[in-house]
Amino acid sequence: MNDQNQPGDSAEHEYDHGALGDAEYAEFMELAAEEGFDLEDVEGAIEAAGHGPLPVLAVVGRPNVGKSTLVNRIIGRREAVVEDRPGVTRDRVTYEAEWAGRRFKVVDTGGWEQDVLGIDASVAAQAEYAIDAADAVVFVVDAKVGATDTDEAVVRLLRKAGKPVVLCANKVDGPSGEADAAYLWSLGLGEPYPVSALHGRGTGDMLDAVLEVLPDAPRETFGGAGLGGPRRVALIGRPNVGKSSLLNKVAGEERVVVNELAGTTRDPVDELIELGGKTWKFVDTAGIRKRVHLQQGADYYASLRTAAAVEKAEVAVVLIDASESISVQDQRIITMAVEAGRALVIAYNKWDTLDEERRYYLEREIETELGQVAWAPRVNVSARTGRHMEKLVPALETALAGWETRVPTGRLNAFLGELVAAHPHPIRGGKQPRILFGTQAGTKPPRFVLFASGFIEAGYRRFIERRLREEFGFEGTPIHISVRVREKRGKKK
Repeated sequence: MNDQNQPGDSAEHEYDHGALGDAEYAEFMELAAEEGFDLEDVEGAIEAAGHGPLPVLAVVGRPNVGKSTLVNRIIGRREAVVEDRPGVTRDRVTYEAEWAGRRFKVVDTGGWEQDVLGIDASVAAQAEYAIDAADAVVFVVDAKVGATDTDEAVVRLLRKAGKPVVLCANKVDGPSGEADAAYLWSLGLGEPYPVSALHGRGTGDMLDAVLEVLPDAPRETFGGAGLGGPRRVALIGRPNVGKSSLLNKVAGEERVVVNELAGTTRDPVDELIELGGKTWKFVDTAGIRKRVHLQQGADYYASLRTAAAVEKAEVAVVLIDASESISVQDQRIITMAVEAGRALVIAYNKWDTLDEERRYYLEREIETELGQVAWAPRVNVSARTGRHMEKLVPALETALAGWETRVPTGRLNAFLGELVAAHPHPIRGGKQPRILFGTQAGTKPPRFVLFASGFIEAGYRRFIERRLREEFGFEGTPIHISVRVREKRGKKK
């Protein structure tokens, strides 16, 4: 979760101080000026790192209208898998994008099975999960085909949700196709923006319209302990690991009914639960089950629902079936929570079924497969018997505390000075770049901006992250580190 930016690539808009108070900010800017940094670039770096959660844009529509191609166009790179058949399964469904200096997340909803419960039900289920987590929606329609009954079904869903919608009339490759786009006024969603996602035609105007309806910050503000609101917990994991059973056990009653049909449309289950003397809001992702002939579709539903739940939560509890080997899907779900910047707890379920041999091999698997999240609190539980459920709340509180931890700039720079002196960056090309100073510009998760004399290698940034954790804790939270490199003096115009 690190990135490096050269000076000058920050957005030209109003800056804020991130998590820095006025006095700390003024002192920091004075330090930056002494080191020869451009102050506008420093302001931009602090603002970018202190942004907090990004607003979410969902891209919805029926199969084969070009949603994934449009997502690739929006994010500026080819990441969403594109094939000329509907039903392509992807693991990752959420991406970061930027347009006109504004950053936001894009949720791609392509790739469903058409025959799960009929096309209308399938589209509605997909769209419902994504729209629930979104702040605004791009509805993609094939302008060459025109509005279909399925499109009308999605329109009804959008009206019910009440989210702002931008109508994208895709596959308009030239002026002759704009007449086809005009017919889409009949959907009643306002102006259809004629776009060719494949060639990029018209996407700028459409994204300008998106920015007009997309809020600067997510519509939901996290209910922190200081505000008295219940903390939001996403219970996530691959199918059949016991998410519903765990939720029912902590609730003390059968609150969640699991439907065996993959693709069944149902509202997300948000449960207020008293646990450990506190009220928690659990965002459940149960209800998705694999069936052999629908395996790809069910997996995709699980990924989309997981992404939606994580976007709504503050902390993710990833449930892993301890009786089975840690799977690639387990790792992908953990990565999804980490990349979303949420606090993380890993719960190993079915612990009561393990013999000594399985426990031995599980420990080895955790070391090799999940070493990158060794900082996440771990609980060994049994959703069936309720064993060790009392350990869940302390783990959640630990992860949230790490997620909200902030290190004062003075203390951080004293730490960085000692670290750089004891462990300098390796010499590369006859030069030895140095971390000059830094600040923590944001929390939830902790976000640091480091200012350096030259390019800092990824391995050294990982070393800094490890030492930050050793020194300041940050248990249960991902850490984001961005590095700004000082321009050579005299090159600035």
